[in-house]
Amino acid sequence: MLFSSVTFLFMFLPLLCLVCFLTDKKYHNFILLLASIIFYAWGEPKFLFIMLLSVFINWLGAILIDMAKNIGSLKKFLLFFVVLANLSILFYFKYFNFVIENINNLFGGNFDFVKVVLPLGISFYTFQALSYVIDVYRGEVKVQKSLYKTALFICLFPQLIAGPIIKYHDIEEQIESRELSHDKVLTGVQRFVAGLAKKVILANTMGEVADKIFSQSPDTFSHLTAWFGAIAYSLQLYFDFSGYSDMAIGLGLIFGFKFMENFKYPYISKSITEFWRRWHISLSTWFKEYVYIVLGGNRNGRLKQIRNLGIVFLLTGIWHGAAWTFIFWGIWNGFFIIFEKLTGWDKDSEKVGVKVLKHLYCITVFVTGWVIFRSDSLAYACKYIKNMFGLINPSESDYLYAFPYYADGMSLFVFAAAILCSLPIFKDFFSRKTFYGKVFAKIWLIVLLLCSSASIAVGTYNPFIYFRF
Repeated sequence: MLFSSVTFLFMFLPLLCLVCFLTDKKYHNFILLLASIIFYAWGEPKFLFIMLLSVFINWLGAILIDMAKNIGSLKKFLLFFVVLANLSILFYFKYFNFVIENINNLFGGNFDFVKVVLPLGISFYTFQALSYVIDVYRGEVKVQKSLYKTALFICLFPQLIAGPIIKYHDIEEQIESRELSHDKVLTGVQRFVAGLAKKVILANTMGEVADKIFSQSPDTFSHLTAWFGAIAYSLQLYFDFSGYSDMAIGLGLIFGFKFMENFKYPYISKSITEFWRRWHISLSTWFKEYVYIVLGGNRNGRLKQIRNLGIVFLLTGIWHGAAWTFIFWGIWNGFFIIFEKLTGWDKDSEKVGVKVLKHLYCITVFVTGWVIFRSDSLAYACKYIKNMFGLINPSESDYLYAFPYYADGMSLFVFAAAILCSLPIFKDFFSRKTFYGKVFAKIWLIVLLLCSSASIAVGTYNPFIYFRF
């Protein structure tokens, strides 16, 4: 079920809110768990068993690890087994096709196999469950002996499909006891509507532009069109994913939960290091806490730090998808992170000229990286990037379509609006203190909701990009 669907907006969510607000809070966890199961099963009923199996493995594994906390070797073995079980399930559903296809290509084999379909949200709920089991192993959280509360943590529908990746210690107390309040609900509704508008108005429009351009061969459009498509996709991806995160955080607040922020205006960054402190924060934090630090972080000299950063960003690319484009995109980001660490480029500067230069560098790197991320193959990405930087020079007679075909008036207007909204200009728009400021913010909220609803009603099916990760 999509947040940006008629079914969710006008049936599922209102009915769930009504049930929660009319029942005693001691039943809310049961209600939310049941709603989360229905939410997931609505679109992927055949994969519900996989998610519930993951819940059971991690619930039981955490209990056994806690019981063996005074037997070091057994505790390590149990952790290894639980981690292996989680990663094996993830590997089979996400990477099996990729591995077999590459074996066939590499060795000229002809392994005949039934292609595996990727369950929605498996990367997110697997990492969320792993963080809980590892924290129990470390003694950082108390084991949750209630199966249904463990299930609620892993399956909670607002962030189930595409994050943020929540760690158990962040919402442990909220699962046990939380309050629904007028302020939380109002803030949650504001956050949800803002996220919905990001997705439906900005991301979807930019997605149509990007799809038009990326569906053509890179030697059939101009350099300007190539940059327009790359930036449009960068904006689509940001507003699609940050819009989902805003909706998830808003829904969490409506039902009494406070989730971590997942985006902090990443496109204002002046280094790729800063970019990854602002982009998909929950994933960056997960890899930092459960991979980078475990490998030694920056504690054992520069060479090992470089190795650890390389491993983290290689895994980041692999996590995003089973394709060479994702792997190379991870390596691309890791290369620039390491470059910045070695040269000190990630350090702040007070000089305006240096700040501008660093910002332009960062934009160039991440926009180019998103081309690799978006492309169907490395060959296509390479050709597209060559066009962007003037290394392909088709004559105008070779253009399939001129620039105005891709950039009509509405597309350019939304393009400009998306760039403005990617900056922290409207950061505190809904937090106005004056009476007239509050009234204007509420009116604007209603306008956004009406425009988004109208767009959903007449629009085509357009799932969130990160659903396939």
